[in-house]
Amino acid sequence: MANDTDKPLGLRNVVSVSMGLIVSMSCLVSLGQGAGEAGLMFIPAMLIALVLNLCSAACMAELNSLMPNATGGLVQYTLAGLGPLPTLVTMVGGYLVCNILCGGVEAAIFGSVMAETLPIPIPAALWPTLVSAVIAICALMGVDVFAKLQDFVSYLLLISMIVIGLIGAFKLGTGQIVQQEAAVATDPASVIAAVGTASWLFVGAEYAIPISKDVRNAKRNIPLGMALSLCLIFVMDSIVVVGFSNYVPWAGLSESATPHLLYGEDLLGSFGKIWMCVVSALAFTGSQNSTVNGLSQITDGMTKVNMMPHFFAKKNKHGAPAVAILFVTISICVIAFFSGDSSDAISFLILVVTVLWLVSYIFADIDVLVLRKRFPKAPRAFKVPGGPLIPVIGILGTIFMIANISSDPDEALAIWLLSAACFLVLGIYSWIWIKKKMHMAPLKPVPIPEVLAMENDLYYTIRHRRGIWR
Repeated sequence: MANDTDKPLGLRNVVSVSMGLIVSMSCLVSLGQGAGEAGLMFIPAMLIALVLNLCSAACMAELNSLMPNATGGLVQYTLAGLGPLPTLVTMVGGYLVCNILCGGVEAAIFGSVMAETLPIPIPAALWPTLVSAVIAICALMGVDVFAKLQDFVSYLLLISMIVIGLIGAFKLGTGQIVQQEAAVATDPASVIAAVGTASWLFVGAEYAIPISKDVRNAKRNIPLGMALSLCLIFVMDSIVVVGFSNYVPWAGLSESATPHLLYGEDLLGSFGKIWMCVVSALAFTGSQNSTVNGLSQITDGMTKVNMMPHFFAKKNKHGAPAVAILFVTISICVIAFFSGDSSDAISFLILVVTVLWLVSYIFADIDVLVLRKRFPKAPRAFKVPGGPLIPVIGILGTIFMIANISSDPDEALAIWLLSAACFLVLGIYSWIWIKKKMHMAPLKPVPIPEVLAMENDLYYTIRHRRGIWR
């Protein structure tokens, strides 16, 4: 095993990977639409969402410190904490399905943005396909190449967003300054209602966990990197919201399918629109890069515990899960091809995906409490302070965000019903898979030593040869 100093990644890489998935095309849309509905009061809503997501990120970091070399991360944590059924439902619904769907929608938005902004006779669907192909090639070349691309994209995106936000905040743009009320929503209930939308702006920091085995001083850099990324995103988004207030009518932001492009054009004319087009390209590249790498690692981890077909575990000469990388990339491109770019449809889908993802956070927080109870003396390089307080706050806060996922009661009900239907279908599928393929008790947790033993390919091979796993 390589020494810690030989590992290729450090704190900078953890921050860039965490930011890469969070600052996506859909987040740019949610930022604009959330600001359009609440005005500057969207900033307090973002602060609440930040605090709640910091609690969940801390719990993820503790789980990672307990099982630091687990390939799939949350796959193994939940398997040890709650058993196969919650694990399969959470990972398929909360990660694979929702991330591939969201990635496809973001790819479609990116294609539309590029086709609308650049006078180049290229079909809209070709733009995300070309970027996805480059990202897949980088992922196939191993974690070091992936991390270098992520560093470049994430930090350039962060700087670009802060600069264009500051130009608007200090009224230095060339466009017409808008005179409007600073806050659309002023009562506490309206701010609370905006927390659901704001929560999407901070979901995904845990995508740094699958790379933890390649990170130097992971016990410090993983929790610190996730926390830094979330705080940097809050600062960046707050500056941009102030910029919005000076140059774009709130109603225009809430109604636009691409509010960031609208802001760029109102701020700096055609140059600003092109600038935000570049920001869109960086956001799509960063989120796609994190999605492809993170989901392929998670899929690889699921094959180790027989929750996905075993061919997804096939590695290339660089040690990258090649089949999983190609599967995720192609799936996103196919969904992008069939997706539309309606503002209402995009907003609704983002909120549904948010619920699916937030449920997986609840399971992670529960995992922390369960595994502390079951293995109180197990070594943990990082432990969330305050006893059960932060995990409990994380659980209650996440439920609160789901309950306030939309200020429109009819839309909220539709989101909850669709999410519940998704989990019901996933539950039935998972029960059948576990009974027929895994021959395990669906709700019986697996001991940590056995979960860690599953990291060895021989574990699957032996069980498969004996006919235990099919």
